[in-house]
Amino acid sequence: MQLSGWGRYPTISARLLEPSNRRAAEEHLAKVLSADGGSLIARGAGCSYGDAALAPVVLGTRQLDHFIAFTIESEATATIHCAGGVSLDALLRVVIPRGFFLPVLPGTRFVSVGGAIAADVHGKNHHRDGCFSNFVESFSLLLASGEIRRCSRSENSELFAATCGGMGLTGIILDARLNLSKVPGLLINNETVVAGNLDTCFEVLKQRGEHQYSVAWIDCLSRGRELGRGCIFLGDHADDPMPEKNYRHKSGALINVPFATPGWLLNGATMRGFNWLYYQRQKLRKRQSQIHYQNYFFPLDSINNWNRLYGRKGFVQYQLVLPTDAALEGIRQILQRVSQAGKGSFLAVLKQFGAANNNTLSFPLEGYTLTLDFKMEASLLPLLDELDAIVLDHGGRLYLAKDARMSEAVFKAGYPRWEEFMAVRAAVDPEGRFESSLARRLGLGITSSASHDKEALQ
Repeated sequence: MQLSGWGRYPTISARLLEPSNRRAAEEHLAKVLSADGGSLIARGAGCSYGDAALAPVVLGTRQLDHFIAFTIESEATATIHCAGGVSLDALLRVVIPRGFFLPVLPGTRFVSVGGAIAADVHGKNHHRDGCFSNFVESFSLLLASGEIRRCSRSENSELFAATCGGMGLTGIILDARLNLSKVPGLLINNETVVAGNLDTCFEVLKQRGEHQYSVAWIDCLSRGRELGRGCIFLGDHADDPMPEKNYRHKSGALINVPFATPGWLLNGATMRGFNWLYYQRQKLRKRQSQIHYQNYFFPLDSINNWNRLYGRKGFVQYQLVLPTDAALEGIRQILQRVSQAGKGSFLAVLKQFGAANNNTLSFPLEGYTLTLDFKMEASLLPLLDELDAIVLDHGGRLYLAKDARMSEAVFKAGYPRWEEFMAVRAAVDPEGRFESSLARRLGLGITSSASHDKEALQ
């Protein structure tokens, strides 16, 4: 069958195995790996944008979606134990009626728990709470040998740090224990701040860090004095208990995109017009409001198959992070180049990150992250190469869960601990049986690592 990530680029022909339980997953793994040179990669909900979950053989975990235990430890703390294929949407349906919440949420609720760990996802509160892995107590990892190891910060800690953010290259996450936080309800107190340029956006994010959540939409096609203008959305959980009727968990999308739109529909003129209208609309809206948590955290989930808006060839999401001291100038250069090229999008997001964690391939570092969507076309790739150079010149890197075309050299320059990761990977999977298109492209295969070590010894 044909498989792709959420960006619908690239697409490959793959054999998809979908075990219905843990035993079946172990049997599938053993059968595939028993073949000479056999390899595979695990795939959760397919929400990574590029080729991180693509390979000739893919083991899907969507049916490994059962709950094991929910434990309330005190009035303010609880844990949930579930299989790796459980979606964050399903998990929230279980914990919210009991007054608890996931402390870190990515931009969609349809990510699987295993995928959230493998990508070490972050949310709108990284500046305060860090990554998803900060709230992972432990997980069970199925290795290429068939062994199952329990991993936590105190047990198999190096494997824990390599798996969180390791994009599935250490093994298959069978189940996980997650720490939850207590919240008063589902409403978010939102404050919208309209910023006339990039400098003001940075200043607001820096000065308003007392809010638990913050995110900025950026007009990536604005120019001159208005370069980087945008709207910052500051959020906190509402303190007042909500009426019972507000505990509804919204299901389904409000809009559906039934087919891929014509490629010409998204162009510089239409995107510039959309961005202008969106910016003007935010200027007219109330500055203070209370909104349902799903509208704050997952605005795009209300549009089913929104990835089809970019046309049949798909799109590339380009997410970078730059350290604090270099971020403003680096992001200014990137927005200038994107605006000149006229290839921006209506989705451009700026967020502030807190300190980096100890995971070897986790994306965030202390600074600022910018996310851009680009319609896939031949003329895009040279532009992205230019942006790569700006990112590296300013000490940054790109997010593996969003990437579909980064070079090995750019990856290794941005992730200085990649060799630590490979040492752990080689110890638990010496033949490189867990392998994806992304791993081969970025030189994370065991063979390429062994060649590197040999050259280093000469």
